[in-house]
Order: sequence, then structure tokens, then C-alpha cells
Amino acid sequence: MKAITLLSSGLDSVAALAIAAESLEIEMAITFDYGQRACEREIEYSQKVCEYFGIKHTVIKLDWLSEITSTSLVNRNAEVPSLSFEDIDEKAPAEITAASAKAVWVPNRNGVMLNIAGSFAESRECDYLIVGFNGEEAGTFPDNSLAYVQAMDNAFSYSTQNGVKVLAPLIELGKTEIVRKALEARAPLEYSWSCYHGEETPCGECESCVRRARAFKNTGTLDPLLKRLGI
Repeated sequence: MKAITLLSSGLDSVAALAIAAESLEIEMAITFDYGQRACEREIEYSQKVCEYFGIKHTVIKLDWLSEITSTSLVNRNAEVPSLSFEDIDEKAPAEITAASAKAVWVPNRNGVMLNIAGSFAESRECDYLIVGFNGEEAGTFPDNSLAYVQAMDNAFSYSTQNGVKVLAPLIELGKTEIVRKALEARAPLEYSWSCYHGEETPCGECESCVRRARAFKNTGTLDPLLKRLGI
């Protein structure tokens, strides 16, 4: 069976690709440029991941999405929240991570991306769209949840003739288990970029960086990206 992967170069999308590639033929990877702060870094790293797997890489620009997004993931005049390990702890007030998620929300981003990728999948007779949706982020991002995957599968049963389905191999996993699975699958994590910013090195303070750092700490392994960057 064939699949198309949505690839942001983040920890989750790279891990999901590596796991899916063990049993599926990956037709292509799609990276979306919607004006996000890290878009250049994400495109650069996604290309390296695609070279590692030997798959075609397609970049799709969504200028209109950046124009209607006012939050900090796109808007450089808004501040990206900085978090700590304590802030993302289960015992921390839920309002902290809820506010962080709201501050980087992009209107219907996953819905837009999945539907565009669904068109490619149908036209290329692919069975699946691979995504990095996961259990940890589903708590604050509902479009990372199993319910959302099921809803999209239902929608695709109407909107695609071949019944494209969303494949989310990490859907029940937290970040620590994702790191373990990714290392087992030999995912090229040295070219996975999770930071909301697009500088030469990760900021280490945004929610995505903090969750990634905690996961590697929990596994007792050095982050391959930081090792490659000499951090």
C-alpha cells in the first residue's frame, strides 16, 4: 500500500514517517509554508529527511493562511510563550498550556493541510496520509486527537473516491514514547526541527522545545539534533 506523509520536520512527523515507512511505500512528502516563523528551517530539514528516505519532497505555499493568522506562530509582532518543565507537568494548572496553544494556533491548519494532501493522495492512488498527531498534544490541540482522525476518515469517505484514510501511528503516545519509537525505527532525528522559531539553533524555551527536551531527558538519551549542532 502507498502513502503520502505530511512532513513539518518536527519530532512527531519524522517519527511517524519512519514508523510508517517500515510497512508502507511512501509516495511523497508534503511540507506546507504558511508563513510560520520556522518555515525556512522546516523546509530545509524536511528536504534532508526526504533525502534520507529517498522520497519526493513537495513544498506547498499557503500565503492566504498567513494573511489571516494573527497569532505568534506567524505574527512576528506577537510573543511566543516560554514554558518550563514545571509548566507542562500534569500537576500544573491546565490554563498554562491552554494559553500556550491558543498563542500559536493557526486557523483550521490541520483541516486545510489534510484536505490538500487528500487530493494528492487520491490522484496518486495512495491509501493513507501519514501524520504525527499524538496523545500528548491532543490534550491542548483537539486536531491531534483520535476523534479528529476518525472525523477526517469519515469526511474522506465522501470526498475521495478511493476512501483515503489518515494514519497516525503516534496517536496514543506521549513524547517520551515517541522518542523511544523513533530511535527504534532509526528515524533521522538529527534533522528534526521542533522549535517554533527558525534560528540556527532551537530556542529551548517554546512549548515544543520543552516537550522535546523532557522526552529525551526521560529516555536518558542525547537529542541527536543538539549533538549535531554541537549544543
